[in-house]
Amino acid sequence: MVILVVATTNDPASIGPASAFLAMPGWTPGPFLDEGIASYANGEARLLKHENSIVAEDDLDRRWQEATGEPVSEVIFLSRHTAVSNRPALTVHPIGVPHLTEGDVFPQGGKPAWAAPPNPRIGPWFRLLKKIAFDHGLIPEFEVTLEATHHGPVVGAPTMFLEIGSTEGYWGRQDAAQVMALLLWQGLGLDGGDTVGKWDRSSCNKVLLGIGGGHYVPRHMDIIQNEGVWVGHLLSGYSLPMKEPAQGGANGLNENIGGTWKQSVKVSLEATKSAFPGGVILAHLDQKSMKGWQKNAILSFLCEESIQVGKPADFVPQRS
Repeated sequence: MVILVVATTNDPASIGPASAFLAMPGWTPGPFLDEGIASYANGEARLLKHENSIVAEDDLDRRWQEATGEPVSEVIFLSRHTAVSNRPALTVHPIGVPHLTEGDVFPQGGKPAWAAPPNPRIGPWFRLLKKIAFDHGLIPEFEVTLEATHHGPVVGAPTMFLEIGSTEGYWGRQDAAQVMALLLWQGLGLDGGDTVGKWDRSSCNKVLLGIGGGHYVPRHMDIIQNEGVWVGHLLSGYSLPMKEPAQGGANGLNENIGGTWKQSVKVSLEATKSAFPGGVILAHLDQKSMKGWQKNAILSFLCEESIQVGKPADFVPQRS
């Protein structure tokens, strides 16, 4: 099993960390996946460089296995991050568009009702990234944050994005690129230490499924930082489209609430379960971002799916 790290040459926040990563010892040239997609090998890591949009190259895990015979255990994409705040940031997030359906516009890749399995490293690497960024003087200038599940490309293996933001002046920052390269180097154990964030199904570990809130999921992130839980999908409010029924029409039944919110939760839940075999999924709701009827509908649906809801500290261990 190999780990794909994917970069694009048309994005300075992608090729910068990739180049810094390749400058570390142990790399050898690998085969070309397709015309224009070069690869490099170091232990179990395979770094791929292509020239297209990072969200445009679908099925790289499948294509790599077909070309080389090497099964892919996980995928890590390097990318730029944009935000209206323009604040410098280092971000980590799972990917998917679980709320979208046939006929919707997919401006950043993906496919209908789809979410990639979240890479189990997301939580441990978010915490490690904060440490490395602090040790290298990027904090407090840079914010280190999680983002909610969003965009493509389509991939079947557990996946995450590592991003540098939020404007052109920061995408090419060499110190930020070096921090991201060190995250890969240490996190994958290429420095000779233990790998960070490899899932062990033998333990009854808590996996957080975040539901509700804004794009930067602050209330979920506080728990992830402080309680050391594993991280599944993180669904912000825009991934939970809900149409309020006519007054008095809900009657406590979520069947009367329109929108693709149930699809989004179910797709994300199943993807999270597939990434954490043997784990226990615990849903955490950002209730302050929800109206009462929304919260009640989501709680009812999670109950139907036999998913416990609350904070990890209140969790009663019981395998799902």
